[in-house]
Amino acid sequence: MIGLLFFLYPNMEAGQSVERKGLFMELIWARSFSSRLSGAGKADFSIAFLALVILASLFLLLGSASEGFAASGGEDDPRLQLMEFEVYTGGINAVSAELAVDEREKGRYRIIFGAKTRGFLGSLVPWKGTFESKGWVMSNGMRIPELHESIATWKKETEVKTYNYTKKGGLQNIEVKYTTKKPKTLIPDKELIKNTTDVLSATLMMMGHIARGGDCAGSFDIFDGKRRFEMAYKHKRYVMIKPTRYNAYSGPAVECEVEVKPEGGRWHKKPRGWLSIQEQGRKRGMMPTVWFAVIDGHDVAVPVRVRVKTAYGTLFMHMSKYRSGNTYLSR
Repeated sequence: MIGLLFFLYPNMEAGQSVERKGLFMELIWARSFSSRLSGAGKADFSIAFLALVILASLFLLLGSASEGFAASGGEDDPRLQLMEFEVYTGGINAVSAELAVDEREKGRYRIIFGAKTRGFLGSLVPWKGTFESKGWVMSNGMRIPELHESIATWKKETEVKTYNYTKKGGLQNIEVKYTTKKPKTLIPDKELIKNTTDVLSATLMMMGHIARGGDCAGSFDIFDGKRRFEMAYKHKRYVMIKPTRYNAYSGPAVECEVEVKPEGGRWHKKPRGWLSIQEQGRKRGMMPTVWFAVIDGHDVAVPVRVRVKTAYGTLFMHMSKYRSGNTYLSR
C-alpha cells in the first residue's frame, strides 16, 4: 500500500488539486512516522525538537503551553512571549504547536514547546508532547539548565523524561517514568555529557545572541539521553518576510540553516529519524532552515518560519499568532 502511494504521488498530474496532493503527502508522512513511533520512548524526542526546525518537521506538537502560562498569571508581562504555529505539507495543516519564552523571574529562564498531531494525521499518528527547560541566566547571556523535561504520549502510553542538572556540575541523571512500565533512573556516561546542554536551552541562547545583534552562527553540544551531537547554526542572510495568509509576522528576519552532527553515543549506522530527514534535504540542496525575528525590541528573537525539505515534499511551519505585553499579532 505505502509503496503504491510513493509511486502515485510524484506522478500525479499537475492539474490535480493541492488538497488531493496534500492528502497523499499527509498519508505518506503518517505511515512513515507511525512505523517509527511504535511506542512512547521510541521517538527521537529532543533531536526532533531541534531548534523548532526539528520538532515541526517531525510533527511534534504542544498540548497547552500558553494555557499553562495564562493560568499562572502575568500573561500580559512583556517579558513573556507566547506563540502559536501551524505546520503545512502539500497545503494540508497537519500539525499545531505552541512556544512560550518566559523571562519574568530575574536571573532565570523558562522555555516550553509543545505539539500534537491533528486531523487525518492525528488519527493515524496519535502523538502529543510537551518539552520544557528552565534554569539560570548568566551575565554573559549563557543559559545553564536546571531541568529539562519531555512528556510524550503515544496512543495510551505516556513517557516522562526528566533531565536534572546542577549549576556547575552539568547533567547529573535522567529520571524516566512510564504509564505501564517500572520507572528508572539513568546515570549517563561522563564523556558523553561533558560540556553539553539541552536542545531548548541551546536554541534560546542562539535566539538571545541574534537579538543582541549577532549573526545566526555558532554551535552547541547536546546530549539527548542516548546520543551526543553538535547542533550547528549557519548564517545565510538577512531578509524581509512578506505578509501572507499563513504568517502573523512580516518584517526583517535572519535566515539560517541548522545541522545535527553526531559526536558519540548510540547512533545507527544508517541515518534514521531526524538525520534521515536532514540528509534528504542535503541531497536536494536545501538544509533545514529557520527564520528568526526580533519583535518589539525583545532581548530574545523568536522563530517566525521554518522550512524542511524531505524526499516526500517540503514542510513549512508558520507563526500564526504572537502575544507579548500589549503586542498581539495574528494572521
